[in-house]
Amino acid sequence: MMELEYVKVGDYLYPALEVNSEPEEPLTKYGLMRENFLKEHRRGTYTGMMLEGELKEHCLKIQKQAEERMEVLVEQMMRAEGVDEQMKAEDQMRWVRLMNGIRDRAEEIVRNEIIFV
Repeated sequence: MMELEYVKVGDYLYPALEVNSEPEEPLTKYGLMRENFLKEHRRGTYTGMMLEGELKEHCLKIQKQAEERMEVLVEQMMRAEGVDEQMKAEDQMRWVRLMNGIRDRAEEIVRNEIIFV
């Protein structure tokens, strides 16, 4: 059985509990998506990580992986489809249309490979 230390405040004894410190870095798009996914679809994992103080650290790790994967995928798709700075200078609307498609496809891959697993 676990023994707790108590602190006397006035006439009352309070348990001397220590809170785990969480990373200061804020969650962005992919970290928040992971947190929401765990909350809605992996309730036990979400609750366990939250109680252990590991949820934010896990979401930050997933966020970093997703951002790095997005960069790699976008660069690869741009090269494969011939989307470059020259195209941007010559036909901006076409470049924007192609880049939006590339980002959408890359994000779908990231969501399926990293976020929603």
